Amino acid sequence: MNSNNGISHPSVEGFDQINRYWDKQNEIMAAKILPGEYYVTRENELITTVLGSCISACIRDKDLGIGGMNHFMLPETNADKLKQGNEAVVGNANRYGNYAMEHLINTILSNGGKRKNLEVKVFGGGKIIPTLTDVGIKNIEFVLSYIDAEGLKLISQDLGDIYPRKVVYFPGTGKVQMKKIRDLHNETIAQRERQYFNAIKNAPVEGDVELF
Repeated sequence: MNSNNGISHPSVEGFDQINRYWDKQNEIMAAKILPGEYYVTRENELITTVLGSCISACIRDKDLGIGGMNHFMLPETNADKLKQGNEAVVGNANRYGNYAMEHLINTILSNGGKRKNLEVKVFGGGKIIPTLTDVGIKNIEFVLSYIDAEGLKLISQDLGDIYPRKVVYFPGTGKVQMKKIRDLHNETIAQRERQYFNAIKNAPVEGDVELF
């Protein structure tokens, strides 16, 4: 693999825009994902993110070790548009969670993973922003319903509560390190989620969501 500034290219195509760096503590490459992003690797790497109301699913093929993590939030649907019976807007409520799960799983499968070997761990959904109503609860309900409906194997979860979480995932082994951030000295996480939430809640629906 070629490298720039000592950073090797991602082992799976399509992730050149993801922030990757050398993690000195674990002595491996690390990929840091933000809301709306996901990352998949077949190498000995870690994937990390910080969650507030958002959810991250950590999914891997337990036999091959290829896996990844996403980071998503469901938007709220405009009540007036719902009353008008706009099906496209109704679909918008689950759009981001569906896309995030579908893209992560499909990328793993398209790179050699097998659906029967997938194992899932999920984190997040904390109520850290009072003004975002119960978006964390909606995120939790969505991801658990999705996993159940798709017949995926959920082996671990840490959801809800009021604290942000830092999650570090090692797809090669399936190991997850999670730390609840109980003393938040700045508003970075809350501001990031507010910006992401405001960007997606009224976004137009483009195309249909394919469930599988």
